[in-house]
Amino acid sequence: TEHILLGLIREGEGVAAQVLVKLGADLNRVRQQVIQLLSGYQGKEAVTQGGPAEGTPSTSLVLDQFGRNLTQAAREGKLDPVIGRENEIERVMQVLSRRTKNNPVLIGEPGVGKTAVVEGLAQAIYKNDVPETLKDKQLYSLDLGALVAGSRYRGDFEERLKKVLKEIKTRGDIILFIDEIHTLVGAGAAEGAIDAASILKPMLARGELQTIGATTLDEYRKHVEKDAALERRFQPIQVKEPSVAHTIEILKGLRDRYETHHRVSITDGALAAAANLADRYVSDRFLPDKAIDLIDEAGSRLRIKRMTAPAELRAFDEKIADARKEKESAIDGQDFEKAAALRDKEKTLIAEKHEAEKNWKATDLDKVTEVDEELIAQVLSASTGIPVFKLTEEETARLLRMEDELHNRVIGQDQAIKALSQAIRRTRAGLKDPRRPGGSFIFAGPSGVGKTELSRTLASFLFGDQDALIQLDMSEYSERHTASRLFGAPPGYVGYDEGGQLTEKVRRRPFSVVLFDEIEKAHPDIFNSLLQVLEDGRLTDSQGRTVDFKNTVIIMTTNLGTRDISKSLGLGFANSDDDVTNYERMKGKVSDELKTHFRPEFLNRIDDVIVFHQLTKDQIVQIVDLMIKNLDDRLQAKDMGIELTPAAKDLLAARGYDPLLGARPLRRTIQREIEDALSERILFGELKAGEIIVVDAEGEGAEAVFTFKGAPKVESPDSPGDLAEAPTA
Repeated sequence: TEHILLGLIREGEGVAAQVLVKLGADLNRVRQQVIQLLSGYQGKEAVTQGGPAEGTPSTSLVLDQFGRNLTQAAREGKLDPVIGRENEIERVMQVLSRRTKNNPVLIGEPGVGKTAVVEGLAQAIYKNDVPETLKDKQLYSLDLGALVAGSRYRGDFEERLKKVLKEIKTRGDIILFIDEIHTLVGAGAAEGAIDAASILKPMLARGELQTIGATTLDEYRKHVEKDAALERRFQPIQVKEPSVAHTIEILKGLRDRYETHHRVSITDGALAAAANLADRYVSDRFLPDKAIDLIDEAGSRLRIKRMTAPAELRAFDEKIADARKEKESAIDGQDFEKAAALRDKEKTLIAEKHEAEKNWKATDLDKVTEVDEELIAQVLSASTGIPVFKLTEEETARLLRMEDELHNRVIGQDQAIKALSQAIRRTRAGLKDPRRPGGSFIFAGPSGVGKTELSRTLASFLFGDQDALIQLDMSEYSERHTASRLFGAPPGYVGYDEGGQLTEKVRRRPFSVVLFDEIEKAHPDIFNSLLQVLEDGRLTDSQGRTVDFKNTVIIMTTNLGTRDISKSLGLGFANSDDDVTNYERMKGKVSDELKTHFRPEFLNRIDDVIVFHQLTKDQIVQIVDLMIKNLDDRLQAKDMGIELTPAAKDLLAARGYDPLLGARPLRRTIQREIEDALSERILFGELKAGEIIVVDAEGEGAEAVFTFKGAPKVESPDSPGDLAEAPTA
């Protein structure tokens, strides 16, 4: 059959050859593969008749097709060094040397180094650093995907697997490695067929097949343990996650490979930083894999920066292309003299480009740049959103003036802002307990005094983005069954695969502000789940994944203890002279209510309970300025602006001030008195683009009204005579 195929493709003009070309076949490659296949059969026959030549591995046609010779890869230096896994490798050797059931299976979490243990065994076999029972063995990694691929008809897969097993049995010097061994269960099984595991079982039990498997704990429990007949044929060997110190030693062993690949130098400090930062901040993966990834990506990042050609070199390419295009146009127009000049120009540009490229490579590429701790931290920050790099002078100054930044949007509440600022500075300076959240606070106080607004402002300050605030309205979680919405539905219930609203958001954005709004309205079962978050900074969702809360700031707001303020104010207990007494009484009432509503173990885990002050009339005037500034920003899009006179501010504050309801009535007052009037005047054309609208107040008490005057932006609105008065409401 092979010779007929060679004959068909030899000329390349026949119908059969043309059909192969239309199907996407490369005739030269087909010819090479067929010749290689024929020589492989001859080599196999030679080996079978004369035996393997001394010092050379036996040829394995089927195994080479469906697997990879790891011993040969070790001989060629293609495997990474294996550091500190001597105990696991020795245990694998012991099991392989048994008379029956000599099949170890390496069990461990993803990324802890299960495959590396097998590669370490391959290197030990190549170096003859193994017992007599394992000398001259060939370790092959079986590719189950290649075995299954292309098996269209029933029996194709079984036939291939039988050929592999027959070759292993005939040679007698093969150790088979099957990564993700749980895929054996069900592999190749179709209607009326048996899977790969059932075909392997007899040979595994008799000791005719030495097999090393590797899989994770979850997959082993789910697939292998369910099949007791398969499980008893394997001997489990646990591969545990290495410690940080062990990981640093592993990274030192791999350093040369990554330095050579990326053409960089990696410092000892970078290796230590990769291990420590990965262990602390990447909680959903395992060492050493997550630390190796940081080193690899940092090297890649540095190499890309160095090896990207400067803009001057790219400009040469554009000039050469233009000259070439003009030359071709000149030739088409029979202007050969101009074409000759353009040809010379093109050659000159090419020569200049080569010279510039040579200089760039000599200056930039030959320099060995270093991967240091700062670069490792930047790579981690880019992937996780956690700012773990060293504090710059600019950020240090910003953190020190954090109170002033927060006061720009939140009026008053000095105690709350100071407590929050101290918690953030503690976190960024690296002094907080690494096992707990960055801070946990209960914000108590009357409605509308800025509890939620302070949380939003904090998210904007830390990340420049209010989306970093994870806000949960706890009135939606007042029933027992709603707790599953936060942490994920249990198995068998609707929404199990979707995860929890809280856990999924924190997994996606681990450095964030988590706000539980009106926490007293939540069901008590939710408080039990939050105990672990507040103490250990972690939470396990319904799918068994551990979610890290160590880099979050947790804020809970409540109105407990403030419901009786209206009565006290109405009876005249508080006036301008005893604001402090009134606040202390409210603080004591809040404390008593919190102790009544929440269990002691919950309150004990909170860093600070902050009682917000009621807003004074002066603070309401300042809030008027903030709200009018927001309105002014919206008007700027229409090429307009707005200003309020002191009288207008005082009138707005008087009408919008309610000590019981805080600043929220003020927002409604501005909508009713200012925005509604403005919208009518703009629609009627009384106020036009390019004007600044000055709002004033005329009259006193309930009879007072707002007036609106427009003037060109370029003119100062200070002189009333220059302003055109618009009709008042």
